Amino acid sequence: MVTLTLIECWCLPKRCSVMIHSFVDYQASKMQALTHFTRYDDAQREFSKARLWDLFDGTRESLNMAHECVDRHRGKGIAGRIAKANGEDESFTFDELSDWSSRIANWLAAQGVTKGDRVAIMLEPSLGFYACLFGAMKSGAIAVPLFTLFGPDGVRLRVEDCKPCLLIAPDDKLALAGIGCDARVVNIYKVMDQSARLSSVFSPVTSSSDMGLFQYTSGTTRELPDAIKHAHRAVVTVGVAALYGTGVRPGDRFMCPSSPAWGHGLAHGTLGPLGLGVSIASYAGPFDAVRLLRALDEYEITNLSAAATHYRMMRQSGAANDFNFQLQKLSFTGEPLDSETAEWAEETFGQRVRSMYGTTEVGVILSQYPGADDLPAKNGSLGRPMPGLAVAVLNEKDEPCAPLEVGEIKVARRDGWFATKDRGHTDADGHFYHDGRADDVIISAGWTISAKEVEDCLLRYEGVKDVAVIGTPDATRGQVVTAFVVAGVRVEAQALQDFVRQNLAAHEYPRRVSFVDELPKTPAGKINRRAVRETYRAQTFETHWPTRARPIRTRDDP
Repeated sequence: MVTLTLIECWCLPKRCSVMIHSFVDYQASKMQALTHFTRYDDAQREFSKARLWDLFDGTRESLNMAHECVDRHRGKGIAGRIAKANGEDESFTFDELSDWSSRIANWLAAQGVTKGDRVAIMLEPSLGFYACLFGAMKSGAIAVPLFTLFGPDGVRLRVEDCKPCLLIAPDDKLALAGIGCDARVVNIYKVMDQSARLSSVFSPVTSSSDMGLFQYTSGTTRELPDAIKHAHRAVVTVGVAALYGTGVRPGDRFMCPSSPAWGHGLAHGTLGPLGLGVSIASYAGPFDAVRLLRALDEYEITNLSAAATHYRMMRQSGAANDFNFQLQKLSFTGEPLDSETAEWAEETFGQRVRSMYGTTEVGVILSQYPGADDLPAKNGSLGRPMPGLAVAVLNEKDEPCAPLEVGEIKVARRDGWFATKDRGHTDADGHFYHDGRADDVIISAGWTISAKEVEDCLLRYEGVKDVAVIGTPDATRGQVVTAFVVAGVRVEAQALQDFVRQNLAAHEYPRRVSFVDELPKTPAGKINRRAVRETYRAQTFETHWPTRARPIRTRDDP
């Protein structure tokens, strides 16, 4: 074949020449890593599970997430930058993170932590957070990141579920972290101080099927928060989202401002890019859009993946013209991006923001492929299926819907179709579109919130007889939590909001509260959320509730 390739231009017919060159090009493409390809057509043609695994050191039998994300990238320079709300930014190299995670692994072993034990980590992004996250997984324990803005109920529900042997937190969270927790609660500064004296060498020994990480949802699939349990091989799985959902490639300077306690910030903002040896940047502290814009400028970020709300808040800040940007790829997730913000982002950053859609349970399943110049990013579209996945819009009989026909978005798995609980449709070109939630999930400012969990909290407040919680449209957050409350005595909206804020999390409290005489029910006596939603859509928030259930006091808290 080599001889033919060298002489074909002299003695072979033109058609044979083209065929031989095509074959040689095809063979050459098979020698290149998946990270070499950026086009949509290439992704469909070149992707395979075997070539995905080739990007990692581990095998299907033996693999450790900390090694894949940290240790094997020693010498590559900056691993992480932290943009802090207070301006005291932090950065660390792959070498430093490797050393510190090994020290933490040795410290955990000295504390008697063994393989399979859970180690909860309630910290803002920092060297300490990432060292504990990867140190726990390196040691064979299971890392459990917890959101730092959880109230007592939010912490208690999760620690009762995962039963950690240790919970690592900062000074101001120690008392909160210990509520309802039998675990030993340890100050992160004490952990770092004691670990500094230990060896910076630790050789992880885990199988790819060993559990390495528990990541909590907001209680969207059952009454209590649900832990998604990730084996160490999950780092390979999220590599697909990194390649095609956020478009991560070697050399990118990547940033995701979402908290690494949640799916987007953890899988797509941390594990995916670090697994490919790409430097990450994250955000710590109360969110400030101007602070994010400054970080994009100062860190010379080339690839940004954020919630739709982050983009809206950057637009609304009016400060973008004060900074310079080098962004080449933009992606969003969490909720739809309004057209005004999408147009602003394209004009400001010079790139169109591309959608990435999925669920915590199955990961990213649809994408507009950031960096792919051969796939148009249609406004409002969720994109097309990820390589190797079968995604469809199906009706109630699990039959394919025709283009423009609304059904439920489902993805094929070994045991059949997995329901995303989202309604949607496709267009004639095979692009998917979102048509609303099929369950009681509320997505507000990128947070996934369970209406059931908020209702349960409100019902514990003295005087509340009944309550229905839904998501209602909001120009900034996409949706906001809205509570319709039946009270037996006079109750103040502010008191209810404070109660939820204190017991669940700051982002879960109902920003809108309306008091009604009664709630619509199904024949079985359950609250008819569909009727609640339809009534809200048909009328303004202040208008009368149907029949005898009418608002008597309303609070709309921005």
